[in-house]
Amino acid sequence: MKFNPVSSSKLYIQIYKQILSQIQSGSLKIGDKLPSERELCEQFGVSRAPVRQALSALELNGYIYSRQGEGVYVKNNHPADEAQNAALILEAVSPEDIVEARMHIEPIIAKFAAQRATEEEIEELQSIIKKMEEETREGFYVPETDEQLHSTIAKASHNELFITFMSAIINAMKQQKMWEFIRDRTVTRPDYREVNFSEHKALIEAIKKHDEQQAVKLMTDHMQNLYDRYWKE
Repeated sequence: MKFNPVSSSKLYIQIYKQILSQIQSGSLKIGDKLPSERELCEQFGVSRAPVRQALSALELNGYIYSRQGEGVYVKNNHPADEAQNAALILEAVSPEDIVEARMHIEPIIAKFAAQRATEEEIEELQSIIKKMEEETREGFYVPETDEQLHSTIAKASHNELFITFMSAIINAMKQQKMWEFIRDRTVTRPDYREVNFSEHKALIEAIKKHDEQQAVKLMTDHMQNLYDRYWKE
């Protein structure tokens, strides 16, 4: 079994199709173990991100399954509703697109929020961070609370395009099942909950103090950490 290097802005789709071809042709049979993520990265000549997205799409579509600590195995070669499922997952904005957009846009949004946030908006941000603290203490990560916080930061920027950008990003996260699938296996791990809360709390404190340089730094760090948790763990 050998895969070919890929080159495209949608690398994960090519990877998905190559692995699927091996499964449907019988080169990879039901019960067979796929190469590790590292081996797949080497064969395809890519980073971990597109490989993880391709594997997530294959698993969501019912072709493969994973055993924690053991690896990924072929589950089926013709799952039900495969055409519809594949279209929904592969045509949506990819998780890598989402992370990339957030890394570049949200620090700028944080800068203007620190400059322009009103007392009322700061109170709203503090109320949301208190809610996040309670959820963290109880051992939960609630995506809606996280999304509400970032939306409110965008609102505090007083820039309608930033607000629209953030809304579009959040909608993409909700529509892309791979985002939720990978998030629930990485970002929301128990060992990240407290760190995630602490990063948000420090960011809101910088906005409260109208410290735009610190707000930019903290949001940049938070987005980089999101990237690292998503793809490197």
